[in-house]
Amino acid sequence: MRRSKYLLNTLKETPKEAVVISHQLMLRTCMIKQLASGIYTYMPFAVRSIRKIERIIRQELDRVGCIELLMPSVQPADLWNESGRWKNYGKELLRMKDRKENEFCYGPTHEEVVTDVVRRELRSYKELPLNLYQIQTKFRDEVRPRFGLMRGREFIMKDAYSFDVDEETCDASYWLMYEAYKRIFSRCGLNFRPVEADSGLIGGDYTHEFHVLANSGEDEILSCNQCDYAANVERCEVRQPAAFSGPELDKPRRVATPDAKTIEEVSNLLGVQPSQCVKALLYKTENEPVLAFIRGDRTLNETALRNALGVPELELLNEGDAREVGLVPGFVGPINAPDGLSLWVDPEVLAIEASVVGANAPDAHFTHVHPSHFANYQVTSLRQAFAGDPCPRCDEGVLASWRGIEVGQVFKLKTKYSESMNASYLDEQGHSKPMVMGCYGIGVTRTMAAAIEQNHDDAGIIWPVQIAPFHVTLLSLDVGSDEVDGAAETVYQALTDRGVEVLYDDTKGRPGFKFKDADLLGIPIQLVFGKRSLNQGLVDLKMRGTGEKRSVALAECVDETIAALRQQGWEHH
Repeated sequence: MRRSKYLLNTLKETPKEAVVISHQLMLRTCMIKQLASGIYTYMPFAVRSIRKIERIIRQELDRVGCIELLMPSVQPADLWNESGRWKNYGKELLRMKDRKENEFCYGPTHEEVVTDVVRRELRSYKELPLNLYQIQTKFRDEVRPRFGLMRGREFIMKDAYSFDVDEETCDASYWLMYEAYKRIFSRCGLNFRPVEADSGLIGGDYTHEFHVLANSGEDEILSCNQCDYAANVERCEVRQPAAFSGPELDKPRRVATPDAKTIEEVSNLLGVQPSQCVKALLYKTENEPVLAFIRGDRTLNETALRNALGVPELELLNEGDAREVGLVPGFVGPINAPDGLSLWVDPEVLAIEASVVGANAPDAHFTHVHPSHFANYQVTSLRQAFAGDPCPRCDEGVLASWRGIEVGQVFKLKTKYSESMNASYLDEQGHSKPMVMGCYGIGVTRTMAAAIEQNHDDAGIIWPVQIAPFHVTLLSLDVGSDEVDGAAETVYQALTDRGVEVLYDDTKGRPGFKFKDADLLGIPIQLVFGKRSLNQGLVDLKMRGTGEKRSVALAECVDETIAALRQQGWEHH
């Protein structure tokens, strides 16, 4: 591709609206153009990378027997009512009506549609297992779209759905896709890690996320330094202490704590450690207010509480809401709590021999609270894991923290959708049984953005060769010179004939600008043609990733370039 004929207008300055590096660099390299909040046009330079990611995905999914189809992006509300998600999905679901006042949504995902397809087409156990996938545009109405393609509203996604006769064969399908995902992200040239995760609104009880490791990642990942355990911080298990079983040594004492509402204020006033205090947080579900208690030095894991309650959403209530249910903000505790509240306690709280809790009265706390003084509560793990915690799976390991960008997720859905939507098959005895499902997603455009977040420097992008828009950029420093133009043209054609994708910068411009522009674009190899080098029969070759530069003989330039590409993992198609 000749730069003079290509739509690629780079920017010198970083746009003010861009915060994360992938957003900055995609705008500067003319990869995306914003149409509306969270909605972008993918420009030619981006499309080339997107198509390469899609090709890798298709090859690996076809390899494990998946079958591609393409489902409508606009979906009828009737299907979502069947699954029960029309009300539960929330405001991210873009809802609309047609001219006949029929309700529809723009699909954020396709569980309902694919289940409808399969229940209409399959009847017998002999037709299972089946795994269908598509690469499709999705829309989720994010409340605060930001960070370019990292948190946009419209995006390209690969979603796949497996259908099996029982949980055992569903497990086999799940792990087949798990391994396929590992190959996909490896072939994309990414440093990634699969981690245990929460299934969220999709449903199911078993899932893994695939995270590209990057300092700018939104998600915290905790992984063991001794075994292969890794989990999203929201899903990470915590090794629980045993409840304190010693005798009650004292009765609770009510003490004055004027204006001491926070854990820090209470611990300083009473001369105790924050770990001896109990923190109270008030939430609201659709049905009732919920009071959760954790140790004062801990952070509550809202995902753990939501899962324990079996609700799709939680709302943290403010001081005014607390007063409405009979609580005194800043002095809330488990003793003498108002009726009508659901009380949940983290096991660490019950391991404290003598804790400090709010007295449910203004300017007062109880000290010397024994676990036996708690009443009418349920116990579940509520506190968030953190780096330095002992590994919940092995005896020697300690959890370490990483930052990750989620680019894919695999779910074991079981019969959540097949039962509610009557997707069944006849077994060998002629009995009707619900199909057991799995769900598998990859954010295609998010993967591209994550690759940039992981692979860049101060000068610009450093593309993994497998998903780079072009493999080589060929820079002519003396456009119009017969000698330079002839040599550059010969190498350009030779590389192209051998399957190398070349961006030939045949535009007139200063060498310094061309070098900076080439570094910004991040194409893996730069070949520089200039009079001075060609007079000696040489061409300058630069590796964008390492910055290594060397001069190679013009006659050997093509072979040297292809050898360098292969060292980086180039696949010739």
